[in-house]
Amino acid sequence: MNTIQFKTNIKCSGCIATVTPVLNEVAGADNWEVDLLSPDKVLTVSTEQASKSDIKSAIEKAGYKAEAVA
Repeated sequence: MNTIQFKTNIKCSGCIATVTPVLNEVAGADNWEVDLLSPDKVLTVSTEQASKSDIKSAIEKAGYKAEAVA
């Protein structure tokens, strides 16, 4: 299982509701979370099938930004 992190502009529970369907489709339900208390709003994804670019594309498709954390 790979863990990938992204800085995002997801800032509230409404934003999470918007990205939930696309992230569940790409990464699977219960395989991701957004730390809304972090200044960088870090999205952490645990996945075996999705790549960084797949996840970034899904976030952008939902209207948000995602930048991979090294």
